[in-house]
Amino acid sequence: MMLVHRRGASRRALSLVAAVIVALSVIAVGQDQAGAAPGPSFTNPVVPTPNSADPTLVQYNGQYYYVATTWTSDILMRRSSTIAGLRGATEQRVFRASQNEGCCTMWAPHLEQINNRWYIYYSVEPRAGYGSRRTHVLESAANDPAGPYTYRGVLNLMPNNGWAIDGAVLKLNGALYFHYSAFHADGLQSIYIAPMSSPTSVSAHGTRISAPTLAWERQGQPVNEGSFALHRDGRTFLTYSASYCGTADYKLGMLEYRGGDPLAASSWTKFANPIFQRSNGNGVYGPGHHSFFTSPDGTETWIAYHANSSASQGCGTTRTTRVQKISWNADGTPNLGVPVSTSTVLAGPSGETGGSGTRVRIRNQHSKLCLDDYNFVTTPGAEVRQWTCAGAANPQWVVG
Repeated sequence: MMLVHRRGASRRALSLVAAVIVALSVIAVGQDQAGAAPGPSFTNPVVPTPNSADPTLVQYNGQYYYVATTWTSDILMRRSSTIAGLRGATEQRVFRASQNEGCCTMWAPHLEQINNRWYIYYSVEPRAGYGSRRTHVLESAANDPAGPYTYRGVLNLMPNNGWAIDGAVLKLNGALYFHYSAFHADGLQSIYIAPMSSPTSVSAHGTRISAPTLAWERQGQPVNEGSFALHRDGRTFLTYSASYCGTADYKLGMLEYRGGDPLAASSWTKFANPIFQRSNGNGVYGPGHHSFFTSPDGTETWIAYHANSSASQGCGTTRTTRVQKISWNADGTPNLGVPVSTSTVLAGPSGETGGSGTRVRIRNQHSKLCLDDYNFVTTPGAEVRQWTCAGAANPQWVVG
């Protein structure tokens, strides 16, 4: 890490840094014993087009890993130590499908850690044709979200190996379940769940636990898809996307597990109203197909989702990834709020410490004092001392 003082640094300052480097800690500005400071600020979208729909964003060991739908045979991943840094992060190819493993478009890859390995679940067509889409799985060689990955096959989720998309893993009561979207015999695209015998296989076909029966789930077309599990305080929620993705009324709904067999629809309760939807005032349309992740310090829950900036943009490459922090209602349910505008400046997740421009304090672990520009000098030659860790600008430094 290179540190640059906000007003310039002298040789004396560098000497002092060298003297205390063995016994210092770096504290994000604003951090105290109660918690960490926000990360670098950013605006949405955090990832530009075209590979920016159906995002999964994972925070692991202080790094963010991002995958989303692509319009080729590649699964691409971005990695950054800050949300603000995702926009400029390089897309790295972690998998390219052959004809046997599917081709053409990689829909909604989902990144999941299970037993010190990482898995990517995605749906793809083995040949051109919408009706042939199936769910496939990759497995990492080690406990590294960036891979390398090995192809592990197709999940047999429906009778006759039928169409199945938008899959993800639910960890519940010590068991693994795979939830996904598929068509029921009644023609409704619904949420299904299947028991898993391993991270790469299911032991039975899925059963339907949610169908698009409410009016707000049937805008454009009746659809339930893109489900994601959220756990808190012993409760399990399954949030999902509803209505047709090509409309501005694509939105999020929610189920809650009430106990019993997770494969039974009676074990789940559907909330009567959507939990996240368009904001005409903020210019956000069709928000959906989402994931949740935690801040680096574990104190915050955030949502990543795609949306359009125009009501007429539809379900293609115009969709971009946005993120924002969520809160929790008094009754213990998640409160996703309203999709924020692309002009709203947001503070990054709590505990981010990486990335150029991050302001920090440097505190000596023995004296508990901070590195301080003692005389508030703004030119080279400043005198730097250890001093009480105050809230002023003089003990603040920048990660460069």
